Amino acid sequence: MAYISSNDNRFYVALEGSYGQVAAAASFSRIPAVKLAATQQLERAERKDKTGSRTFVGYPTGGRRANTFDLTTYMRDWSDQTQPPGYGPLFQACLGQAPAIAAPLTIGSASSPVQFAFTTAHGLTPGQAVAYGSEVRFVSAVADTQTIVLNAPFTSSPGSGATFGASTTYLLANELSSATIFDCWSPTTAVQRIISGAAVDQLQIQVNGDYQAFRFTGPAADIIDSVSFQQGQGGLTSFPSEPLSTGYDYTIVPGHLGQVWIGSAPNEFFTLTAATVTLKNNLLLRDREFGSNLARGISPGTRTVTLDFSLYQEDDAQTQALYQAARQESPVGVMLQLGQQAGQMAAIYLKGVMLVTPQFDDSDTRLQWTFKSSRAQGVADDEISIAFA
Repeated sequence: MAYISSNDNRFYVALEGSYGQVAAAASFSRIPAVKLAATQQLERAERKDKTGSRTFVGYPTGGRRANTFDLTTYMRDWSDQTQPPGYGPLFQACLGQAPAIAAPLTIGSASSPVQFAFTTAHGLTPGQAVAYGSEVRFVSAVADTQTIVLNAPFTSSPGSGATFGASTTYLLANELSSATIFDCWSPTTAVQRIISGAAVDQLQIQVNGDYQAFRFTGPAADIIDSVSFQQGQGGLTSFPSEPLSTGYDYTIVPGHLGQVWIGSAPNEFFTLTAATVTLKNNLLLRDREFGSNLARGISPGTRTVTLDFSLYQEDDAQTQALYQAARQESPVGVMLQLGQQAGQMAAIYLKGVMLVTPQFDDSDTRLQWTFKSSRAQGVADDEISIAFA
């Protein structure tokens, strides 16, 4: 008998068809997770019956269970573009829509650095991403079935005959789904766990760390384990085995590589020192209904998307324009690209961010501006898009 190594741990995620009903895991749905914290608390109402002594005689079984999860995973390369990224189910559970796939498109003409007409119908919608070489951009407007307008120009503008690469974009929806997280260990006799009904209440993306990483937190329907499993839990007849794998070869993306575009007429900034994008769904659980000790569903509240970032102040026009936009309460567009190599890129697009007046941080040798809790806004389920390419 030996201790269980914390490194002998593998994670898979899958989108659920019904809340709390365990989805099937596949080898391509494995993710390079860093840490998973899953907790289950039993609700204990104080007993007030007179027992005839001062001895506590115990709680009844079958009380309500409150489950939560906190998962951090590294961003990895998107090598198999026939499948969504492995952590895609978590992004879909957080944002709502099924991934929008953009197939390669050939440019017929470019009337400006941001407007392109294709040789065929593009099938794109506003907020969806396109990729060219080592860069990602988002569709800000659709002119017609063959022409789009992008949120920002490419640093090397493509011309007629050039091809946009494949991309997958996660867009917002009013209703949300849930995911299943598989927590697998070696040896197989160790306790294996399944987090069913994992609903992403909060997504956090930090920029300029050691590695690009995503953090997902929220409530879950149940935490099922291989030791105490009973038939029917999570809709299962038996505890599932880990998917077969021929090897897990992947590349994680350094945290300092990428691009930043900010402004009403966006400019590329090279002075960003840190940024955090936070999406909160403000979920309510259906966990107080009679007849069940587990949650039966989720109900999303008002969505909150915020941006915190710091950059070095310069005396150029584009930096001063950020301060002016904050003072005038004028929303600006923000795009963050993570990574700079095809197949290893993610991007976040906030079409309208109301900047707060920055704080001056003079604790370093160079003055920094810190913009805290700047909130993204939109018209209807369009304040944020997240893409991979």
